[in-house]
Amino acid sequence: MTDFFPILGYDHLEFYVGNARQAAGFYEAFFGFKTTAHRGLETGSRKVASYLVEQGHIRFVLSTALTLDHPIAQQVLKHGDHVAVIALEVPDAIAAYKTVTARGAMGAVPPTLVEDEHGLFRYSAIHAYGDVLIKFVDRRDYRGNFAPEFQAFQSRSTSPDADAGLQAIDHIVANVEQGAMDHWVQFFADTMGFQLLVQFDADAISTNYSALSSKVVQDRSGKIKLPINEPAPAKGKSQIQEYLEYHQGPGIQHIACSTANIIATVTQLRQAGVEFLHVPSTYYQDLAARVGQIDESIERLADLGILVDRDQEGYLLQIFTQPLEDRPTLFFEIIQRHGAESFGEGNFKSLFEAIEREQALRGNL
Repeated sequence: MTDFFPILGYDHLEFYVGNARQAAGFYEAFFGFKTTAHRGLETGSRKVASYLVEQGHIRFVLSTALTLDHPIAQQVLKHGDHVAVIALEVPDAIAAYKTVTARGAMGAVPPTLVEDEHGLFRYSAIHAYGDVLIKFVDRRDYRGNFAPEFQAFQSRSTSPDADAGLQAIDHIVANVEQGAMDHWVQFFADTMGFQLLVQFDADAISTNYSALSSKVVQDRSGKIKLPINEPAPAKGKSQIQEYLEYHQGPGIQHIACSTANIIATVTQLRQAGVEFLHVPSTYYQDLAARVGQIDESIERLADLGILVDRDQEGYLLQIFTQPLEDRPTLFFEIIQRHGAESFGEGNFKSLFEAIEREQALRGNL
């Protein structure tokens, strides 16, 4: 079928944070990113300060408001530091906006053209779940430092080995209210032609205490994968419901970043101070019988707490960080794929039990 809404790939994710300078330092020190560009009062940006941090093909923009009445300040007060914008690179940001709004999307930022000495930068945006925006970025006529108002920035990281080996965004997971998941699956299908890749019901993703349902949508090229979770009735409070309460509504739960060597990446991240969910040693008993032959040492995987799963295409390795801030909301997944195209459903029970142990410590189970 003809793709009526072509997407070139992820352009960047924008986080709204309380202090962008400190947030950039956090991602440098703990996750091996480098700060490459900045905007603020010095560059002519009077209302927002932002830092662009990069690693591999991953770009995060960390933005903070310079005045209390700015919408970014209001959203940070409501949600804490969070992913506010999923930016997709498209061939034509104007055409993209016209297409999705004609198909039912609610516009947030109309087509905008900004010109500076580096060329013409085009973008637009629509509303998605919660306060999240989907932004369309068109770089065909722009050659500057990321975007207008941004200037090159010398990273504070002095170590040549700071890069942790993170390569790209694998998928971005959202949590929505109970009963809203199917609405958003249909939204992405209707407006951008996304297709349902896989789904998991509450029977597949449940423990003795909590349950959730999940559906994964992707664009027609397969570059953009957006799992969407909703809570399901259970004895206790699910991790999704906990997220919704502390985030105060739907939003991005976690970002999965790919690596070509998860053992090296996780080793470096642990040494830098990144904290991961604890996996009990019993998980690794009979692991080879469950997942078959793998290239990595099971003993080394057990030392680091890395999970393994297999599908018809191959296997994958994955691990999940603790929440990145005091609110139990946003966290990261590190993933290495050996052909596998799934999302580690064989690990769901172990993962959710690990999350529940942390919920119990917080008094939220």
